[in-house]
Amino acid sequence: MEWPNPVIGRVAYSKSGRDKGRLFIIIDILDEDFVLISDGDLRPVEKPKKKRIKHLKYTDLMAEDIVEIIKNGKTLLNADIKKAISKIRNLL
Repeated sequence: MEWPNPVIGRVAYSKSGRDKGRLFIIIDILDEDFVLISDGDLRPVEKPKKKRIKHLKYTDLMAEDIVEIIKNGKTLLNADIKKAISKIRNLL
């Protein structure tokens, strides 16, 4: 089965594991199978979760603020991730 290409800043739900059902933001792409995700809380930016792409359910939403921070080479903070996720939760 073909999985959608991961994009930094994409908002996704975990489909499996202890974090099943939690909302995360993709903060890095490791290879064709794995990405790094963070929620700023249980999975802080300093210790992101390495997750298989097939274990994520993508939403149509992008965390534009996070994309800008990463593109500009600024330091990504847990507060930035939490703020973006709470904004997105209000949209869902």
